[in-house]
Amino acid sequence: MSTTVAEAKQRLIERVRDLAYLHSPDDLFTLASGRQSPHFFDMKPVMMDPECAHLIGVLLHTEIESIGGVDAVGGLELGAVPLTGIAIAKAGKGSDLRGFLVRKEAKGRGGRKTGNPPGIEGSTLREGDRVVLLEDVTTTGGSALKAANRLIDMGCDVAACITILDREEGGQDAFKSAGISLHPLILRSDVTGE
Repeated sequence: MSTTVAEAKQRLIERVRDLAYLHSPDDLFTLASGRQSPHFFDMKPVMMDPECAHLIGVLLHTEIESIGGVDAVGGLELGAVPLTGIAIAKAGKGSDLRGFLVRKEAKGRGGRKTGNPPGIEGSTLREGDRVVLLEDVTTTGGSALKAANRLIDMGCDVAACITILDREEGGQDAFKSAGISLHPLILRSDVTGE
């Protein structure tokens, strides 16, 4: 029996609430963006859970298909690495969908065989490739947009960014300003009820 998109989204919200969400209004969390928030989401346990990986795969592929014409998916280490694996596995045998990762800091050894510039690893990316960024949690969008700029500089068309969770704290506007659509699988308000 296959999982519908609606079922996958509802179940993913429940699993994120159980596995990833912490709420602390009196002792705020400092986020990667530098902002402080009473809400914290650690998506690593979600991405590494077999049921959640399936749910994310269902939702990712629905978004990838709606974007259309996607050659490769990937994004910034560390969060995009498991997401890329999920997307490639869900695409299945016979798919031409390729995966890549963007290192925060280039290492000297990556990309030699693929022809990618330092810091872009995985499958070969070519000028004109239509790519989709993947992200586990989006707050301001700053990190993913840096990765997008590196891909644009090498001649890729960054069609969109798919994130598991949009914290609804400016990421949508930042992507829109950059001319890139943000496709959240779920929203913070879905999990918190706020």
